Amino acid sequence: MNLLGREVKIAVAGLNPHASEQGMFGSEEANEIAPAIEQCRGLGIAVTGPFSPDTIFLRGFSGDFDAVIACYHDQATIAVKSLSFGSSVNVTLGLPLIRTSVDHGTAFDIAGKGVADASSMKAAIKLAAELANPRGQRPPIS
Repeated sequence: MNLLGREVKIAVAGLNPHASEQGMFGSEEANEIAPAIEQCRGLGIAVTGPFSPDTIFLRGFSGDFDAVIACYHDQATIAVKSLSFGSSVNVTLGLPLIRTSVDHGTAFDIAGKGVADASSMKAAIKLAAELANPRGQRPPIS
């Protein structure tokens, strides 16, 4: 997958604890996730897994991977928020448009009080712009 002008290395987290330990904790990894990964690899996508969800996010944060795909929302957000709350960005893939969002909730409890930190919003907007224009080229003017 070519993203931001280069191929990215993608890891996939397993659904079950320890990616099911070869079926000890579930069959989703063997029956669903691993075949999907192989299909993607056949399409030329640099993706590996499924990896144990309790460690793969740290490996991604350390640079072993460019992206980690989680099987459900909170699986990813717990790890991401623990590692980089306020500066990380949520990206939804597979849509016909670019969708990025902040790494936190709506913060209704502090709305209008002038205490919110905008760093995650700025990071989300910057990443959306980079994804829309991966090679730093100006969009055509119509």
